[in-house]
Order: sequence, then structure tokens, then C-alpha cells
Amino acid sequence: MSRVCQITGKRAMVGNNVSHSKRRTKRRFDVNLFKKKYYLPDEDRWVQLTVSAAGMRTINKKGLKTALAEAQGKGFIDNI
Repeated sequence: MSRVCQITGKRAMVGNNVSHSKRRTKRRFDVNLFKKKYYLPDEDRWVQLTVSAAGMRTINKKGLKTALAEAQGKGFIDNI
């Protein structure tokens, strides 16, 4: 699976390393991802998600059920 947050859809970006002499070389800005298990009390089961730090904050703010519903609506999650 690619390194994409399942809640926010964040993925790696591309930019430049810039040296003191202003020479530019390509680099990647990776996402701060974690594999985390969350408990769904409605379905009485655990769900493992690949989420970014911002995704964890979204789950804490909105709740797991709402965050999963929004992510499925945007197409970040197939079937959970």
C-alpha cells in the first residue's frame, strides 16, 4: 500500500534541497504516518488504519465514526 493517510488523504510532496550556494536537488517531503488500531463499539471490532498525525487529530476532534464516513465519501477508504 502506498504511503497515504486514510483519513485526510495526505501523501508525499516533492520539493528541493537548497544548498548554501543555492544549488537545488530534488527531495521528498514524506507524511508523518502511523499504523494505529481504533475500536468501533457499534460493530464490536478493531480497525487498523494508516493515519497521519493530522488524521489522528481529526479523529479526536470529530470522532471515529464521523471521520470514517467522511473519508469514505471522499474516496480515501474503500471498505471498512
